[in-house]
Amino acid sequence: MTDAIIEVREINKSFGENHVLRDFSMDVNPGENLAILGKSGSGKSVLIKCIINLMKVDEGSIKVFGEDISALDQELLDRMRARIGFLFQSNALYDSMTVRENLEFPLRRHWGKEQRKKGAEQAVMEALEDVALSHTIDMMPAELSGGMRKRIALARTLILRPKIILYDEPTTGLDPVTAREISNLIIKVQKKYSASSVIISHDMNCIRLTANRVIMLIDGKCYANNTFGELLNSTDPKIQEFFE
Repeated sequence: MTDAIIEVREINKSFGENHVLRDFSMDVNPGENLAILGKSGSGKSVLIKCIINLMKVDEGSIKVFGEDISALDQELLDRMRARIGFLFQSNALYDSMTVRENLEFPLRRHWGKEQRKKGAEQAVMEALEDVALSHTIDMMPAELSGGMRKRIALARTLILRPKIILYDEPTTGLDPVTAREISNLIIKVQKKYSASSVIISHDMNCIRLTANRVIMLIDGKCYANNTFGELLNSTDPKIQEFFE
């Protein structure tokens, strides 16, 4: 029996003749930051969509919180997804809503009216304090910088206190200073909430700072699985290509 919070076993996913994932397996342990490193088009984003069943695998199995996701009906799947935070590469904030309204949106979907009445304000404020942006509560997304929008998106991800967080290219498009701030927030979230995270990234600095372990996705397979330091010192040419 495994203690892994996510178990992926020998999954295959193809789009026509394009075989994106080939007998791919991995575990994510409780409280661990696991980075997935791979070239553009290697299947990293497909993998995290499969984990939350936004895409169906062709073969293999995925268990999340010990549950086979393919066996869950829509109600149970929605309940499971409420325990998983997803930080989109695009941030996916609603432009027509204030920061407060953006953060309240998942509460309206997953909390009852009475629970929202008692706890929504405190939940919004705490999530904004986590990302050091309390003063933006009544601002619109258009008034925020790219880094601030990313932090607000993270605050919205945190508001339901997920046990798993999936980060899709969290530092893409950000300047080096802001990218480091986001990386530090990922570490802070791990420590404060003991959340397990899967971090999809091309940013080697982000991976070096945040990841307890790194999987290299090459040719659809789990080609390497080790710490950043061990991979950095590898003599394998396919691995070294990422560090050049």
